[in-house]
Order: sequence, then structure tokens, then C-alpha cells
Amino acid sequence: MAVSFSTTTINDLPDVILSNIIAAVSDVRARNAASLVSRKWLLLERSTRTFLTLRGNARDLFMLPSCFRSVTHLDLSLLSPWGHPLLSSTAASYPALFAQLLRQSFPNVKSLIIYSRNPSALELLAPQWPSLSQIKLVRWHQRPPQLPPGADILPVFENCRDINSLDLSCFYCWTDDIPPALKAHPQTAAKLTFLNLLNPSFTEGFKAQEVEEISKACPNLKKFLIACMFDPRYIGFVGDETLLAISINCPKLSLLHLADPSALLNARADPDTQGFTQEDASITVATLIEMFSGLPLLEELTFDISNNIRDSGPAFEILNSKCPKLRSLKLGNFHGISMPIESKLDGIALCQRIESLSIRNVADLTDMGLIAIARGCSNLVKFEVQGCKNITVRGMRTFVSLLNRTLIDVKISCCKNLGAVSSLKSLEPIQDRIRKLHIDCVTESNIHDELGNNNRKKRKFDFDLNDSKSSDSMNETWSKLEHLSLWFSVGELLTPFLSSGLEDCPNLNEIYIKVEGDCRHFSKPSQREFGLQSLCMFPNLSKMQLDCGETIGYAHTAPSGQMDLSLWERFYLYGIGAVNLEELDYWPPQDRDVNQRSLSLPAAGLLQECVMLRKLFIHGTAHEHFLMFLLRIQSLRDVQLREDYYPAPENDMSTEMRSDSCSRFEDALNRRRIED
Repeated sequence: MAVSFSTTTINDLPDVILSNIIAAVSDVRARNAASLVSRKWLLLERSTRTFLTLRGNARDLFMLPSCFRSVTHLDLSLLSPWGHPLLSSTAASYPALFAQLLRQSFPNVKSLIIYSRNPSALELLAPQWPSLSQIKLVRWHQRPPQLPPGADILPVFENCRDINSLDLSCFYCWTDDIPPALKAHPQTAAKLTFLNLLNPSFTEGFKAQEVEEISKACPNLKKFLIACMFDPRYIGFVGDETLLAISINCPKLSLLHLADPSALLNARADPDTQGFTQEDASITVATLIEMFSGLPLLEELTFDISNNIRDSGPAFEILNSKCPKLRSLKLGNFHGISMPIESKLDGIALCQRIESLSIRNVADLTDMGLIAIARGCSNLVKFEVQGCKNITVRGMRTFVSLLNRTLIDVKISCCKNLGAVSSLKSLEPIQDRIRKLHIDCVTESNIHDELGNNNRKKRKFDFDLNDSKSSDSMNETWSKLEHLSLWFSVGELLTPFLSSGLEDCPNLNEIYIKVEGDCRHFSKPSQREFGLQSLCMFPNLSKMQLDCGETIGYAHTAPSGQMDLSLWERFYLYGIGAVNLEELDYWPPQDRDVNQRSLSLPAAGLLQECVMLRKLFIHGTAHEHFLMFLLRIQSLRDVQLREDYYPAPENDMSTEMRSDSCSRFEDALNRRRIED
């Protein structure tokens, strides 16, 4: 008698359940793979996708997908040629037709991100989606000077009356543009619950009157981020009255981010300074207390300024009692935040509920204050410390020991007594738990010798903590570390640092390396290569961000005895082909005198050796001939040149940025056969 067997597969699930399973998948490549299983899965995947980022060239209208009818969040900011007006005659032959096709292909869009070089694109696109609720504008090029105030933003308010979120954090404009646009449409402005004006392109920030006008026009804001001018030496600085106006005009705030524009640039402080700035901010502790009392719904607070606020501890004691929902706190140049007497906790140490704490340039923070914060804030998951001169490895080690059950994200930067090895030493108590880490790769002595000196002494990475177990614990595995961020000064080497305690990171999948400094101070580096080849010790490393954008040098002609930027690029990229990277973001070095950040010939030759690379973003420009080198990477399918630095070069007719050059490269890239 024959026995029949029936096999049940996932395809036998009802479509409703299978649709919910696919909808729960967030990884883009996983969703793309699922759509290839069968036609049924293809239809279910397309019908459940709500987020979509379009790539490709705006001129290729026939390639515009029409199967993503359920998309609600659409990103058009990465369409190529990147940085050109989206609906200009060079990008699309029929701008109005392109706008209508976008509307037909994505009828349910509620959230839009777009590169708006000039108002023309918004004037055509905004009427297509009148029910837009969220919009983010992107522009790194300079604002067209002939436009009247607010002209860039008015098309949004005129056509999208239900908008509740406006993000201008990456939109190069003037501070004068914002208040007139909000005043022209008071009903629409009153509906805003999210407003992000935290833009580093504002060299001075918003003045007091502008901040008050903005907060008054948007009384229902729940999230407010803005760059302000706090320096009392300038007319219109933000002081006590403005802070009180924010709390009075916007009492529903759950997120408030106030920052000085210079703080947004993440400029590194001199490790040898005392930590106090020359000028104090015109902000009193009494005003801070009154401000915090008026914001009872506050959950996240960032107050990152570049002027002193002294004896601020009592204000944070009130913050803890008046804002019971507070979970994240970031402070810059606040002093006296934790000054414990014997075992009594004070200041920030009383904010027991916060889970994320970032402090920058706290001149009087000592080891005892740091330990008090750990005792009081026992739920910290994330901790960042920058420019605190008086904390040592012992204080930091005790701090992480007290938080060894919760702390998984740590950043230690520009602290005079915490160099590379001492930072690693202080983190040993949570070495098996930490998931994300940033440290500065500097020697303990902070002495930088002349790189061209052939007699330069070899730096030793050693540290004595009088701990008999220290030598053994340095060899323990960073078993859960997934993201590593490193800072180097020009000419420093990667290999010695990695061999000083980070050899065993089995789960590291992403690394961010930032190199900063002036190459013109040195004739040449002491070694042939920076050391990227040493990253082969991390078996799961697949993503890298190599940021040399703040590395300054000679772009074209260097004086006798000096290296130009092409040779420095060779130094930093040498060996990158040995690392099995799938994604790479690369910021080339720059010559600020000519506002040029361009890929050189040696760099293009070295990048073509990354045979596993799938995605490559070059945050600068490149000649068409150099781009063609990249076609030798068989798996490469997503390449983009992005001039995302203020101000982006305006001369788009040069060979580096010409749209026709980018289009020819894209055509050649798309003609290749890619297996998956």
C-alpha cells in the first residue's frame, strides 16, 4: 500500500499572514531577495513596501517604477546627476510630465525628501501631493541670491496645508528665509509638530528675535531643533529672554535641541587648554530652572553651546524633578554639572532616569564627579565625553564598572588624560558587552613629531595601571562590538593602534575612520601606508566610512619637498583592496583655497581593487576617466558623486561635475551583467 506524504511550506500560509511577514522585513536587500522567490511574493513585497529611495538618472523616465503603489515615504534626493535641479531641462525633458508621472507612480506619498537646488522642483511637485505631512529639503549648493526671502520654502506651505514636519538640517539657505515663510502661512505653521533648523551652513545661527518669531509661529511643536547665536559679543545673541520665550510659546516640546553653529562642526578643542572659553554665555541658572519648569513633557534635551555656563548643577536637579520623561541629555560648555561632596549626589547625578548622556568641554569635571554620575544615572546605555581635561583612566574605569549591566555605546574624545591605550584600558570592565565605540587614536604624551624626520622614534603603546591582570585582559575578545569609530591626526598610522588591544572583534561589521589635519605641515609620512590592510583581521567587516574631508593639502602643485593630495590619498587608501568591503563612503582630502575635493588618479586605481564592493559613495568630484576605472569592480552596482559640503562647487561645467560625464558612466555601469 502506497503512503502519500504532504509537505507544508510557507507558501501555504494565507496571503494576509504572509503579507504581514514580508512587511516586517526592513532590510532592503532581504526584501529584494524575497521578491525573486515567486510572482506571488513579488506582488506581496511590492504591495507592502512603504519606504523607497530612488536611484538612477532623472532623464530615464521609462525606468520609473510603477509597482510601488503603497509607498508613503519617498526619497528623491539621490537621483542623478546629483545636485542638479531635479526638473530642469538637463535632467528631464518635460518637467511637468515628470512630476505627473511621479504622482501616478507613487499616489500615496506622505513623506518626501528632495534635493531642491531652486524652487522650481517644489513648485511642480508640491501640488502633486497636497496631502504631504513630512518634507525634508536638501541643498549643499549656495542659495540663489536673487530669490526673495522664503521663496525656497513657500511652495511647500502654499500647496501642502497638512504638513506637520519640516526638516531643513541639510538645506543651505539664509536665516532670513524661515520667519517670513512661517508668517505668510500662520495656519499651516501652527500645525507643525517637528521643525529641524539645525544646519551647519548658518555661520552665525538664528538671532534672538528670529528664534522668538519662529517659536511663536509654531506653538504646537513637539520637536524643535535650531542653531542659535549664543555669543554675547554679537548683536541679537540668544539669552535669558529667548529661552523663556521658547518654553512659553512651545510648552508641548518633547525634544529640544539648541546648539551653537560652531558646535555642529564638531571642531576639536586643544587638549592643553583649561576648558573655559573667554566669554560666558548670557544665560543664568535661574532662567534655566524656569525654562525647564515650563517644559514638563521634555524627553530629549540638547544644549550644546560654545560659551561658559558656570555652576549649572542646580538647574539639572530641577530638570530631573520637573521633566519626569527625560531620557536623553547632551550638554556643551556647562560647568559644575556634578560636584559631589563626600557621598552626596548633586547636579546631573540626580537625573536617574536618563539613558543617554553626552557632555562636552566640562572644565571642572573630575573623576569623583564622573563616578557620582555613574552612581546616580544607573540606567545609562549611551555615554559620550569630549574635551574633559581632568578625568583619568581610573575615573573612567570605575564609571564603566558601575554601569557594566547597561552601558553599550561609548565615545571618548579629546580628553587630555585618555589617549588611545588608556581609553581601551578603562573600558575593559564592559569589553564583552560594548556594541559601539569611538576613541581618539593619539599617544598618551600627545606629542606629534615631524613626519618627515627619518630619525623619528617609534611610539610605544603601553600603560601601567598597577593591575596584575592588565596584560591578560587586553587580549580578551570584544565579542559584541559591531561599530567602531576612530579619529586620527594627519600622518598617524592605523596598524599600531589596532594591535594595542582591538585585535579580536569577531562581530565588527562597520568602521568609521576620520583623518583630520593639515598635510602642508609635513613633507611626507613616515611609512608607506596608513594600514587599511590590517583591517583584514576583522572577518565580518563589510562597511566602511573613510573621511579625509578635513585633511587639507595642495590639490595641484605642491612646493618642492611637499606631497600633493594625490600622494596622500595613496597613503591612506593603500591596501583597501584586501578588505572585503561591500559598502564604502569616501571623503577625499581637499584644497580649501580652490574649494576642491576631488578623487585623484592613485585613489581611483586603489578603489578599483575592492572586488567585493557593491555600493560606493564618493563625497566629492571625479574626472570621467577616473570613474571608468571603477567599472572593473564586477559586483559594483551603486555609485554616486556627492558634493555634500558647504558650499558645493557652483561650476558644474568642469570635467569633474559635468552631468554628461556622470550619465555616460551610469550608462556603462548599467550595461554590465550583475548576477544578483
